[in-house]
Amino acid sequence: MDEMVRAMTYQYPERIPVWVNFLPATWLHYGEELIRLAKEYPDLIYNVPESVEQVRQNMAPTYRLGEYTDEWGCVWKNLEEGMDAYVVEHPVKTREDIRRLKVPENRDGQLPHGLMYLRLLYLRGFEEAMIDFAEECEELDILIDKVLAYNLRQAEIALPRWGEMVILGDDLGMQNGLAIGAERWRKYLKPCFQKIFGVFRRAGKCVYMHTDGRVIDILPDLAECGANMVNPQYRANGLDDLVRVCKGKIPINLDLDRQLYPFATPSQLDDHVREAVEALYLPQGGLGINLELNYDVPLQNMAALFDAVRKYREYKG
Repeated sequence: MDEMVRAMTYQYPERIPVWVNFLPATWLHYGEELIRLAKEYPDLIYNVPESVEQVRQNMAPTYRLGEYTDEWGCVWKNLEEGMDAYVVEHPVKTREDIRRLKVPENRDGQLPHGLMYLRLLYLRGFEEAMIDFAEECEELDILIDKVLAYNLRQAEIALPRWGEMVILGDDLGMQNGLAIGAERWRKYLKPCFQKIFGVFRRAGKCVYMHTDGRVIDILPDLAECGANMVNPQYRANGLDDLVRVCKGKIPINLDLDRQLYPFATPSQLDDHVREAVEALYLPQGGLGINLELNYDVPLQNMAALFDAVRKYREYKG
């Protein structure tokens, strides 16, 4: 954590920080084989589970088989244990329902992934939400205000639990861009993130923002909102654009190319890590490396990735 804070604040970290994450399904699929492999890289992989059963016990509700109803009344359905669920029942079906919607009363300080933009889609469903944004109806403002009020309350409650860095997440992009476009995102959602991030920034904390999809057009906006570091995807945003927009300006924890992992050779994976590091490295910081691994990645490719990031995290340019 200290290395990541130094990287996101340009305080000359000793080496490039690396985060390695496994989906629960990956532990369930590989079991003891993966546990043994992970224990070979204690400098990269922390909190290795002692057993598959421990993974099952600690999974969030949306990673468990079956259906789960969250505090907003969204019904999630999971078809594969250890993979995340998706919303199959959207409780806010009409614009009149938006007006009647009550903000959940829970005060547990939870800010789950998809806290703002995706929550609108979970509540309305993708098509209805897109129509709301296209028509810019009055009810869209009402719904945004309700979700924002909930998040601001939860953020204030969560403050004492966080250390120096707060981790938030909301997938704002699709493969080729923002579904609502950058202009509408800036109009409707940028003020929301500015207010949410502001709760933590005013308390002296750093804000780490995860967001999937092609978000290159709004990365400067997220920084303006108060994000100290953003976690963009390599393939969706493109290395050249990430260098152009972010290098020396917006600290990023680069999510390397997950779509490459299952099919590449070990040497291709080494080249991938080296290319990204050489392009984005600065001695003062601004770069972290993130690996997220699913069970479609062979164990030998996982080991090749671990070896590569272990080597190139020491890169000095």
